[in-house]
Amino acid sequence: MTDYSSLNDQAYHTIRRDILTCRLLPGSLVTESELMARYQSGKSTIRLALMRLIHDRLVISRPRKGYRISPITIQDVEEIFTLRAALEPLAARLAVGKVNIELLKELEARCRDEVVAPLSTRIDIFMNANKRFHLTIAEATGNEHLIRTLSGLMDEMARLVALGFNVQRIKPEIKHDHNAMIDAFIEGDTKRVELIARRHIETFQTMTLEKIYATLSREGTLLPVLPGGIFE
Repeated sequence: MTDYSSLNDQAYHTIRRDILTCRLLPGSLVTESELMARYQSGKSTIRLALMRLIHDRLVISRPRKGYRISPITIQDVEEIFTLRAALEPLAARLAVGKVNIELLKELEARCRDEVVAPLSTRIDIFMNANKRFHLTIAEATGNEHLIRTLSGLMDEMARLVALGFNVQRIKPEIKHDHNAMIDAFIEGDTKRVELIARRHIETFQTMTLEKIYATLSREGTLLPVLPGGIFE
């Protein structure tokens, strides 16, 4: 017997992954038939996946025209980093004395893994490990609202990184911030861990904005900038 629930979930997660990694480009138009062919899925499966993705604000319905992959705006970038800069230092402070240090060390090592694979795959591996690193800290707080909010922000961050770094053909580098944060956790230094978390976000914001601005200038024919700065 076919497990339709499993098929629906698989289609949803696969399309969602391709949106977050920019395999489906921000602002691009897609139709149900195109997605059915691309993902070898039936119409009802694709339609249910699209409804969930609309709820996630990753897809926009365009009646009689299909669907648009939600565009990325410079305002999106700034808002995402503003929230991360406010919430992640708080999470780090609340996690002092609670977070699993050995797990953080393992995830930090995964962020630095170098595998023989296409750049997009290497960026995916980095972003997955990076997300787990930051969510491990959030999860140690026990604050479910904080965890859900940061998890959503990290997913949106993945799309920004995929857009900027993939086009610029470079893998993100985190340098020493993660290890410095781990040391501060070990020492139980709440002020220092909060400061490092904030500095880490601000540094990554500068790096990501630089790559996205360069993407706009180099890939203007693919992702032209409209009035207001959105990718269409």
